[in-house]
Amino acid sequence: MKIRIKFSKSGNMKFIGHLDTMRYFQKAMRRAEIDIAYSTGFSPHQIMSFAAPLGVGITSEGEYLDIEVNQTKSTAESVWALNQAMVEGFQVLDYRKLPDQAKTAMSIVSCADYILTYREGYACDKTLQELSEAVHVFYEVPEKIEITKKTKKSEKIIDLKQLIYDFQVLEADHQPAFYLKLSTGSSDNIKPELVMEHFYKFLNMELKDFTFKIHRKDVYSGSLTDGFISLNDMGEVLS
Repeated sequence: MKIRIKFSKSGNMKFIGHLDTMRYFQKAMRRAEIDIAYSTGFSPHQIMSFAAPLGVGITSEGEYLDIEVNQTKSTAESVWALNQAMVEGFQVLDYRKLPDQAKTAMSIVSCADYILTYREGYACDKTLQELSEAVHVFYEVPEKIEITKKTKKSEKIIDLKQLIYDFQVLEADHQPAFYLKLSTGSSDNIKPELVMEHFYKFLNMELKDFTFKIHRKDVYSGSLTDGFISLNDMGEVLS
């Protein structure tokens, strides 16, 4: 039986990397007595995969991992049992059964959305209206936003506009904030830091390190033409 678990990551846990998060959840499954299935072979391991690794320092309320179980209790009972094994900063939000033919979350992720708020002492001197107009000129008006994306091994020119599905200016605690829905996945993965770096260049402003607190809202499958669906909406609540 395939299960999708939704969880949040906050507080000091935002500094825990993906591999340590994976190891932690492996231990949590045993502590919560989840009857998770194991692979066969010489070195059996829990059948578990995460949707999209979260960058260090980023908080989230929409993280996902898929597991396979031999048998399971209800959604409510399983969420409770897992949360008894969680440390502060991790919270299991949902536990749903997937169709037998469902693909893993990792293979179907297409985008994620983020909220970026300014850290104390880092806010820019532009008004909400000025930033909204700048986003319009930077993102909505041009047909392309060509940038050079650098990787560890190479660099290539990409059209950033095709990988930004939404870009808005918000207000949070009487300060400007930003909403971004970005392409996410193994092939076209765009970080919010990259978008803001080039937006600040457009503004002729320097983007200092750690200017923003970044919070991931959710992760989706689908496409811009067919529509996006939250990974959580693909599962069935167990009674």
